[in-house]
Amino acid sequence: MPTSRAAVRRTAVYIDGYNLYYGRLRGTKFKWFDVVQFFESLLVQRDQNEVLEKVIFFTAPALATFATHGVASVEAQSAYHRALKTLYGDRVEMVYGNHSYDKNGSLIAAFVEGQPHDRSNRVRVWKLEEKKTDVNLAIRMYRDANKRLYDRVILVSNDSDAEPVLEAIREDFGSIMIGVVAPIRPPVHGATIHRRLSGSLARLAHWTMNNLSDDQLLQAQLPSLVPTKKKPIRKPAHW
Repeated sequence: MPTSRAAVRRTAVYIDGYNLYYGRLRGTKFKWFDVVQFFESLLVQRDQNEVLEKVIFFTAPALATFATHGVASVEAQSAYHRALKTLYGDRVEMVYGNHSYDKNGSLIAAFVEGQPHDRSNRVRVWKLEEKKTDVNLAIRMYRDANKRLYDRVILVSNDSDAEPVLEAIREDFGSIMIGVVAPIRPPVHGATIHRRLSGSLARLAHWTMNNLSDDQLLQAQLPSLVPTKKKPIRKPAHW
């Protein structure tokens, strides 16, 4: 009798957009990152009959007031999200949280080089926080697991706040395989200090990718010009 074909493993990717941007993309020329192409290629390399069904991107709208390029940063983020949706449609989903900050500023202890910590020496600063991303991501991962939507899930984050949801999925849905991709730079030869994959996330994953190299990012970039039915979407000039 002919050998039966291996079952297709439905796979979803959950991206902590804040962690991806600030952990790996900020300050590089790779911000126009084609996440679908990257993970499709990765699944082919893994050769486990995994099929990418969904990429869920958790983020918050950029704020011009705090962005390096002001309004241009807001427009760049919007263009990036629209480009992904234009190319991949329902295979890419954006889930938005928001930002909060104290308009009056918060008092924190000042750092003075060469002097000991002095709690009485305080300065007023703006503290910008992204809200809901962690919660939205965790709830979505668990609900999708509960619905048995996917056989494999991949988390793109190096934030240990994701530990509880990974632990819950492993305990409650043991058949689901978990991968973790850390959006951090590879270690630099000779450097004494470099960021590492979160130990708590690695402990709960079935497999990990410990960093993202420049070459990997370069090979997965969106087209500089993405056609639409109206005005094409262009890669932002400062990206």
